[in-house]
Amino acid sequence: MNAKLKVGDKAPDFLFKTPWEGERGFYEAMNGNPAVLVFLRYLGCPICQIDMANLKREINLIEQKKAVLFVIIQSSPETVASATKKEDWPFTIICDPKGDLFKLYHVEPGSILRYMHPAGLIMAIKATLQGYKHGKFEGKETQLPAVFIVAPDKTIKFTHYGEHLSDVPSTATMAANI
Repeated sequence: MNAKLKVGDKAPDFLFKTPWEGERGFYEAMNGNPAVLVFLRYLGCPICQIDMANLKREINLIEQKKAVLFVIIQSSPETVASATKKEDWPFTIICDPKGDLFKLYHVEPGSILRYMHPAGLIMAIKATLQGYKHGKFEGKETQLPAVFIVAPDKTIKFTHYGEHLSDVPSTATMAANI
């Protein structure tokens, strides 16, 4: 296993595409602002759908800190573009179907025990009860989430490597650490 990134490390720069835009650099897209990077599994995952809906609903907490939010998922740009529009999201969705950015930030998949963790199973049930439906399977099914907050000077100010599928800090916690 690779060494995890930690507070004080320089955030790795990378090139990315969204389902709707051409290639850009991460540092360029930060535009001198703090950045929040949220690594989730894929668009078809009901747990990830809840996480993305929460981020969408609570984006003002991050915007109040003048930060830019990026959600990295292992879905293909085609999958995302066929299911949703750019205007639906107040943040940047980065498609990483090969998992290159997950590797760059040392966001590893978990074991079957982490995949079957009770908190993740409870969240999957909640997602289903709230009407979220499982879509296309993409990426690594046991992929764990992570969150990084990057300061304008490109250093990492906060890290959270998830212990199970639904282990993502609240938007309020993210905002408090910007």
